[in-house]
Amino acid sequence: MADRKHGVPAPPIETTIHADDWDRTEIAGETFHRVLFQGVDLTELVDQGASFEECTFRNVRLNVSTHEDARFLNCLFSRCSLFDATFRGCKLTGSMFDGCTFGLLKIDGGDWSYTGLPGADLRGSAFHGVRLREADLTGARLAGAELRRADLSGAWLHGADLTGCDLRGSDLSTLDPHTVTLKKAVIDPFQATVIAEALGLEVRS
Repeated sequence: MADRKHGVPAPPIETTIHADDWDRTEIAGETFHRVLFQGVDLTELVDQGASFEECTFRNVRLNVSTHEDARFLNCLFSRCSLFDATFRGCKLTGSMFDGCTFGLLKIDGGDWSYTGLPGADLRGSAFHGVRLREADLTGARLAGAELRRADLSGAWLHGADLTGCDLRGSDLSTLDPHTVTLKKAVIDPFQATVIAEALGLEVRS
């Protein structure tokens, strides 16, 4: 798929689901391909293993929704609300979030590689054990968030605010401490060595 982080258009649409077309509170194992969800209320939706491929979510409310082993591949989320949404073991590779609101977002495991979250306000969110390889977190606000045991190799973090962020156990091998805000961030001893070396310091025992 082409990289939408650089302005490439959203996925093509073959089917549209409007707010009046949706009355389900639970889905399990269903498949959606190139579907536009327009203004749909998915608040408190329970999603067990559904698959969304090249779908567009526009002005969709996903507040307090729960997604388990679901797949959102190369999807676009535009002006959606994900307050207190939970994703466990989900795969969102290649998906893009544009103008969305989050707040208390919880992600436990899964693969969010190549996901676009530029400028996202993720303060207070929790990412535990998730793969974020080459994810676009440029300018993301992660103050007070948790990025525990996350694979951030190759992630774009330029301009990100990591003030007070708990980063313990995460891969910071490609983090440039000169381009992010790290004030009061929580790190482990190994990460301290990685960051010190990135700052040009020589670590000795």
